[in-house]
Amino acid sequence: MKYKKSVYRSLALITQFGINMLVPIFLCTMAGVYIGKKYSMDWIAIPLFAIGALAGFRNIFIMAKKIYSDGTPARHSDHSGEQPSFQEKGTGHVKED
Repeated sequence: MKYKKSVYRSLALITQFGINMLVPIFLCTMAGVYIGKKYSMDWIAIPLFAIGALAGFRNIFIMAKKIYSDGTPARHSDHSGEQPSFQEKGTGHVKED
């Protein structure tokens, strides 16, 4: 049974990668086609396709980064034997207990 769970998880992950790549490409291309027909700029679909592809790669990169990270927050150690403090996100300041 454990083998089947890992196969299904892998299949779900591959499907998620595909969806995360195809949706931005499809939406940007369709927007380009719509804008091109409406304003007689048929060439606009090409740059929007490229923007969609870049957005898809960004989505996959972020998803892969989350999957392969160890999940622990960044720690700052001062080697004094105390518990390490954790850095607050976005502030650059160290949170003191």
